[in-house]
This record gives sequence, C-alpha cells and structure tokens, in this order.
Amino acid sequence: MSDTNETPRQDVYSRITNQIIEALEQGVKPWTQPWSAAHAAGHVSRPLRHNGQPYAGINVLTLWASAMTAHYAAPIWMTFKQAIEMGGRVRKGEKVSPVVYADTMRRTETDEATGDEAERFIPFLKAYTVFNVEQVDGLPAHFYASAENLRNPDERITHAEAFFAATRADIRHGGDCAYYSPALDVIQMPAFTAFRDAQAYYATLAHKATHWTRHATRLDRDFGQKRFGDDGYIREELVAELGAAFLCADLGLRLEDRDDHAAYIGHWLSVLKDDKRAIFAAAAHAQRAADYLSRFSAAHDAAPA
Repeated sequence: MSDTNETPRQDVYSRITNQIIEALEQGVKPWTQPWSAAHAAGHVSRPLRHNGQPYAGINVLTLWASAMTAHYAAPIWMTFKQAIEMGGRVRKGEKVSPVVYADTMRRTETDEATGDEAERFIPFLKAYTVFNVEQVDGLPAHFYASAENLRNPDERITHAEAFFAATRADIRHGGDCAYYSPALDVIQMPAFTAFRDAQAYYATLAHKATHWTRHATRLDRDFGQKRFGDDGYIREELVAELGAAFLCADLGLRLEDRDDHAAYIGHWLSVLKDDKRAIFAAAAHAQRAADYLSRFSAAHDAAPA
C-alpha cells in the first residue's frame, strides 16, 4: 500500500512537472532535441497528431521529453484507439506518454446570504495518453517515412530570414553579445559569421525575438523582474527558451544550446519544484509569443502582390 497522499490518478500538474524535472536533473532540457529527427514529417518538428495537426503549449514539452527518453525520431503521436482505426497495433509492453487538454466544469453554487443559485464554470486540465508511431506496427507507410535532402546548416536559411524580417523588429548586428533591450526595444545580435553555424544564429535570434514580444506594446508580459537573476528574470528566461524551441520546431531548425544553459538549469529546477504550475504558465506564455511572431509571416504571405 502506498504511503503517499497521491490519489491513484496522479495530479496532472505534478505528473508532467515531475517529468520535466527528471529531465532537467539529468542535465537535459526537454525542449532541446539532441538527435537528428530524420523523418519525412520534418527534420525537427513540433509533435504532431495522427492527422498532421501540431500539438501546442505544454504538450509540446511533455512529448519532446518522452521522445528524448525513448530516442524516437518520428514526431507523430496517436491514441491506442486511433492506432487501431488506422490498421495498426501498439506493441505489447509499450509505455504511454501523457498529454492534456483544457476543459471546464459547471458547478451550481448557492449564495449563503441571499439563497440565490448561480452557475460557475471552473477550468481544469484533463489528461489522456498517446503512443509514438515507432511504438505501433502496421500503420500506413507514410507514418514511418524518412526524410531526404536535409538543409545545409552552413548557409543562410531563406525562410527563416523571411520569418524574422516580417516581424519588423529592430534587429541590429555587431559586437559580441546577443540581447534584447526593453528600454531601446532593440534586438542586438553578433554578426551572422560569428556563429558556429546558421542553426545557432537562428536559435539565438528566436530566443531574443521571444523576449521582444514581452514589450508593453505587444504582449505586455511582466513577471515582476526587479534585477538580473531574480525570480521574474528566471521565469522570463524560461519563456524565451520555450518560445525559441517552439519557433525552431515550426521553422524546421535545430535548437542550439547556449553557453549559459547549464547555469540556468539549476534556477529552472528551483522554480519548478516550488511551483508545480510554473512550467504550464511558461509554456502558455511561450505559445502566445510564438503565435504572435508567426502572425507577421501569415499576414505578409496573405498580402496581395
């Protein structure tokens, strides 16, 4: 008999936060994929549902963490029932991966003073489980197809250049530091040639562009940062890390570790252990930032020639 206070159906916030903590304690960020996911669905991709629709927010992180643990190259996931419906069969003994979706619960409450009844809608997360297609036999061939003609990382990547240019952010080049200045509303980057490869450049730019969305005229994101290294600073850095991961996945880029990532891991672990919902909030803010940045390209593509 268990001597813990956990219910048989473990709190979904704790379960997923513990999954992220476990990866961080091993020195691995589950939003940095260390392998070449040479799959036809994308060299590096957000996790995809069986119908090709990408997952968002916290589900991106938990499925990336699951893929890293099991070394899956395929980015496609499905439920047990979906596998059966497509003629597949999950191999015996395969481990499930958790995903969540938001729902609301309706509750009728009575005002003690007036006796009036009122309905209240309470938001909550509901969990279900999925399998990677590499855990499933007998699916149509395209689920297992490998990629060809992966991009050359030593050249500028045209679609990534266009993506960041469409934001019209003030991106300046020079010096040996990369940063976003809220006071000047400027992204400062070293020269493209100063980076070890194109992937490292765009990963760094994605990180700084996520910071750029925090400005009061954009998403107005503020965690109460008062000084370098405080709790608000660490939370904003976590949002920028996740935002860069989401953007790189959408752009088919490899997320490169920055030199300071090892130092940040300890800070992130402290925040996550103190607040089991911190990673959920960070993922939600990162998703909003990625969506905000992506809308510029969508608007540019939709504009008449």
